[in-house]
Amino acid sequence: MIGKMASVKMERAKLVLTDWTTANVSFMLFNLLRYLESSSAGSSLDSAVNYLLQPKICIEQAIVPFLMLVIYWLSGFYNNPFGKSRINELMNTAVISAISTILLHLALLTNDQMNDIAYNLMQILIIYAIFFTLTFTGRLIVINNQIRHFKKRDWKYTAVIVGNSARAHSLAAKMKESKAVIGFSIEGFFRIPGEKDFSSQGMEMERISDFCIERNIDQIILAPENSNEEQILTLVYNLFPIGKPIKLSPDTINFMTSSISLKDIYGFPLVDLTHSSMSESEKNIKRSFDVIMSFLMLVILSPVFIFLAIWVKKDSHGPVFYRQERIGLKERPFRIIKFRTMYTDAEASGPQLSSDDDPRVTKSGRIMRKYRLDELPQFWNVLIGEMSIVGPRPEREYYINKIIELAPYYTMLYQARPGITSWGMVKYGYASKVEEMVERSKFDLLYISNMSVLMDLKIMLYTVLTILEGKGK
Repeated sequence: MIGKMASVKMERAKLVLTDWTTANVSFMLFNLLRYLESSSAGSSLDSAVNYLLQPKICIEQAIVPFLMLVIYWLSGFYNNPFGKSRINELMNTAVISAISTILLHLALLTNDQMNDIAYNLMQILIIYAIFFTLTFTGRLIVINNQIRHFKKRDWKYTAVIVGNSARAHSLAAKMKESKAVIGFSIEGFFRIPGEKDFSSQGMEMERISDFCIERNIDQIILAPENSNEEQILTLVYNLFPIGKPIKLSPDTINFMTSSISLKDIYGFPLVDLTHSSMSESEKNIKRSFDVIMSFLMLVILSPVFIFLAIWVKKDSHGPVFYRQERIGLKERPFRIIKFRTMYTDAEASGPQLSSDDDPRVTKSGRIMRKYRLDELPQFWNVLIGEMSIVGPRPEREYYINKIIELAPYYTMLYQARPGITSWGMVKYGYASKVEEMVERSKFDLLYISNMSVLMDLKIMLYTVLTILEGKGK
């Protein structure tokens, strides 16, 4: 981003510090309210200072604001510090303040309750008013400061345009002339093979990754001359590894997936092709659930791990675990870990998909596959952030290249972390050939288009039923 102090980390730190400050002040006022109530009830404390300096109150004053920051983080408020809508944040703050008020009331005021319902309700409303007013005021100051910098064009997003045709340069001109609050600085154009060049300044696509790193580019904008969906998906597939948001003018395509949506509130209208349909809050809740659940599973199932490890070792010669490179979020490679279910050197002649009567599968492997026990070590992949409990199943690059030849839309699955289980695995199961992998990917694409916490819970429930029924293979 162009502009002094306009870094994501800096603005996120400002929001966190502001929320922490207002949470501290709010909680102090909350404690003063408790003091006034206790005083009217005949408290022996002779001053508000003495009340606030009680060890119990001091501990609460130190802990509660940080717990509130956790709630704010779960709401997704800190994920994207720029481009916030004041109306959206008004609603967000109203909801989060209500949740914080209820939790504080239940945790700290249960023993202070009186039989007068009207009094208790009034107490809750006063606490809510304190938290909401101070929290939103602090946030509004930071957001208004950001908007002022964007309006003055002190801050701009840096971007490159993939395309060097007349249409690409026309889009760049419209973005430059746009009266939108958030502006763009177009740092360069990159040629799309087969398209007619409008300018001699267009660069080759092979340079785009290094260029984005050198210039600290914020966004990549696709501007192909023709609205060819297959071409666009191929471009997205090749650009995903750069790790930058990939955007497109909304009049360019008709995509089959509803997960593609407008994300810029104040900016030039662009469609984000690399943003999943999940809200920021759901993303944080999903990741928190992944971390907590994977840690618990690794601890609770450790006796099962030991038993399976001994079983694998006694059943056939070779290592207990099998590691293999797969492609994950944003097309990043990682090494998936599973209990070994095949004899060693099972793919000596090259990559092969498994089948029901595959002679390469060991006796222990056949049973583990049936109940999906071989997948259990992947909770480690989940814990370290390479996978999620629920998400599209990760494949090897060898097969991905074959799938994309038949189904270019497979590119869109890189919007989410791959999962131990998936809608495709639940509804379709294992695939023994590329055509079946394509069919299974349609279910995963449906998942990407409808990602939500409730959807994840539904898939996990179906997975448990599949395991209990022994339908894993």
